[in-house]
Order: sequence, then structure tokens, then C-alpha cells
Amino acid sequence: MKNGVMLITYPDSLGSNLRDLQTVLSTHFKTAITSIHILPFFPSSGDRGFAPYTYQEVDPAFGTWDDIETLAKTYDLMFDYMINHISRKSPLLSKFLTEGTNSLIQDYFIDYDSFWGGEPTEEQIQKIYKRKPKDPYEVVRFENGEEKKLWSTFSDQQIDLNVTTRLGNAFMKENLESLAKHGAKLIRLDAFAYAIKKPDTDCFFVEPETWYLLAKCRESVAPFDADVLPEIHEHYSIQFKLARNGYPVYDFALPMLMLHALYFHQTQFLKNWFTICPHHQFTTLDTHDGIGVVDVYGLLPEEEIEATKEHLYAYGANVKRIYNSETYNNLDIYQINCTYYSALGNNDRAYLLARAVQFFSPGIPQIYYVGMLAGKNDLELLEETKEGRNINRHYYSAEEIDNEMQRPVVQALKVLMELRSSHPAFEGEFHMVEEEDSAHLSLYWVNGERKLTLHAEFVSYSFTIEEDGDILVKL
Repeated sequence: MKNGVMLITYPDSLGSNLRDLQTVLSTHFKTAITSIHILPFFPSSGDRGFAPYTYQEVDPAFGTWDDIETLAKTYDLMFDYMINHISRKSPLLSKFLTEGTNSLIQDYFIDYDSFWGGEPTEEQIQKIYKRKPKDPYEVVRFENGEEKKLWSTFSDQQIDLNVTTRLGNAFMKENLESLAKHGAKLIRLDAFAYAIKKPDTDCFFVEPETWYLLAKCRESVAPFDADVLPEIHEHYSIQFKLARNGYPVYDFALPMLMLHALYFHQTQFLKNWFTICPHHQFTTLDTHDGIGVVDVYGLLPEEEIEATKEHLYAYGANVKRIYNSETYNNLDIYQINCTYYSALGNNDRAYLLARAVQFFSPGIPQIYYVGMLAGKNDLELLEETKEGRNINRHYYSAEEIDNEMQRPVVQALKVLMELRSSHPAFEGEFHMVEEEDSAHLSLYWVNGERKLTLHAEFVSYSFTIEEDGDILVKL
């Protein structure tokens, strides 16, 4: 992947479709973005694309494969592969329900009762790592009237796939190869850690089987000069394991560490992370999901995590605890739904400092489309849908984008993005200056004779970016 800023966006969030996306980027962000993570653009029955019918088609509402391949001529692209599940309304499951319980197609899915050899014990169920308070199955009805429980980790529209059978493996390989052929340089393996199920385990990152699966995924796309990025929200030690085995990882710890540093004007925990974190990683502050909390355990003391959450709810802009509750169809206690800009109280200085530090952090920086426009919490969409995560999933029209581009904070952010995507120093080595003062942070990159330094101060939210004594950016 190109070593510049990667945009994360839905196909219909910056304009109405993929062609609009191309126009918006070429008009406003031509030199600021080098790659794009296009969130699921396949026909889907739910979860904003994460319950796909198939990977062989682009949803006509978004465009065609030609539109995808046009974007690939300018940007490196990342696509999603939902390795753990497929839509309840997919042709694959529909065929199974038509053919009956003895169909060979049953090997694509996980028969819940057969998996356990009968009814599981309460102890076995409690051991499973779950993000929502439901047993992991859905009841499906066949054309002949029979019913069967199939494993379903997430929603009723997402039926889990069996990645351990011959058919399941062939399905996975076929789809990964297809995505790589259509221009994906990187394929994000969504919900990867849930894919392997094994009785009497927590069914989460089960070893060693998970490593075999990951190797198969990488082998499938390697002939097309592509790679895979496993998406896992959990203790940072899992990211370390992946990195030690040569896989790229996500830095999901950075968002909470950054909030803590900005809220309480102290950087010691952030500095510690920069000392130990993997460098072959993709950094985030915001994504299409929430601000991760589980990812920072062990890097922030628990009392500091709680203080950060309390501060967010007390001083963030238009964010309430109830938005992360059953009232808003959100029972995921491991994330907080809020835009990053609103988490910082819509404070331009704090937000720009957060992005400057992210862009100087080890790894390739990702910026979510709402964050790219310093977007506030969308309470109108939240109330209209009663979906907690929609607070951070605003739909921007072309006219709205033109207006947002006039805001000083967006113009300043664009300058930072262009610098991160073009300066040769970022092709070199990362360094951090040892400072005893917890309110200050200095990071720099060196590539040959080019050196770029960020000096940041976390009380007034001021910073400078310097090269050879010349100040390139100052806030």
C-alpha cells in the first residue's frame, strides 16, 4: 500500500455512489489521499453492507466494477471480506433452505446442535466470547417446514460460514481471489477472530487453527500482489502476536490513548505506546464503528479508562450514554458511538492536534470520511434510525461537502493530510524525543537528509511541524 493517508468511506457517504466519490476526491482531496478503504459495496441485507449476498457483484445503487477499477487507477484500494458470515438472504443459504437438511450445501454453514453434539451446557455457552447478550444461533426454516439452528455470532441477518470444511475453504478462496482480481491491494478480514469455532473454548482467536486460516487467506491473494489485514478488537497483545508473525495490524489502541492525553493534558501512556507498538500497522482515530475501549486495556489503568469514558460523556458534544444502549439497538459494551470531533467537544485545536500526532505515529494513517470533514454527531440520523452507530455515519451531499470544505478546521486538516501523503521523511524511520514533561510530545521522522519534527503541547493544544529549522505548520 502507498504510504500516505488512507480514507475509510462507504460507497454512498461522499455523494450518492462510487462515481460521486471519485468526483469529490479529485475535486477536494487529490493530493491528500493515496488509498481508500471502500466499506462493503456488495448487495446486502443489513448492517450497512456487512451482511453480503455475494462478492461477485457491486450493488447497482453504488455503481459497477468499472467504477471500482477506475478508482484503483488512482488509489490503492482495500475491500472487506466478511470471513465469519454471509447474509441470511444470500443465494447460498436460500439454496440450502430449498434443497433441505441433507443437502451438501450444509457444509457451508455450522449446524448448532451438531457442533455441540446436542444441547450445550450453560458453562459452554458462558465461555463463548460474545459482544451481544444472545446465544450465537438463528433458527432457519426449510421449504419442507423443518427448522434448524445455524450458528450466528452477530445479527439475525448474518449467518456464520464454516471455514473448516472443503466447501467452506473453496468459497473463501474463490471470493478472496475475485476481490484481488478486481483491484484490492489489501483485503480486510472482518470479524476474523470469530471465524474458528471449537467446543469448550471461547470461540475467539482459537489457536493454532486461526493461524492456519490466516495463512490460507494470505496464500489465496498473494499471486495477485495483494495482502490481508485481520480486523480484531481485543487486547493489544493479539496485535503483537500478528505483527510478530509478519502480518499487518490495526492500531485500535490509539483513539482512547489520544483522548486520555487530550482530556487530561498528560502523554505518558501515549508515549509508552509509541515505544512498544508495532510499526507495520494502520493507525485509526475513528472508523465506521465506535471508539474502541477493549483495545486499550493494559495500556491505560482501568481507573484512567473509566475517567476517559466519564469525561467523554460529560464534555463531548451531543453524546449520551443512552446512545450506547438497547434503546438505540446497541449493546456492544466494548465501543463508544461518537464522532472523534464531537468526542473532543467540537474543539478545532484539540482535533487538529490529535490528527497531527496520528499522522506522525508509526504506521499508515486511516481517516474516516466523517473525520476528514471534522464531522459532528448526527443526532437526526440517530433518532430517525434508532441505531447507535449511525451517530457517526452521516450522508454528505455534494453541496454539503463544498460547504464543509470552507471551514478552517477542514482546510487545516487537509494541509496536514497532504503533508503526510507526500513528504519523503515518512518513508524513513520513526523516533520519539525523550521528555520528562508529560504535557509535551515530540516525534520525528528521518529519511536520509530529510527530517520532519512534530512538537506538540497538550495543555493549549498547540503544535509546530518543522524541517531544518523552518516551520511548515503552526497552530
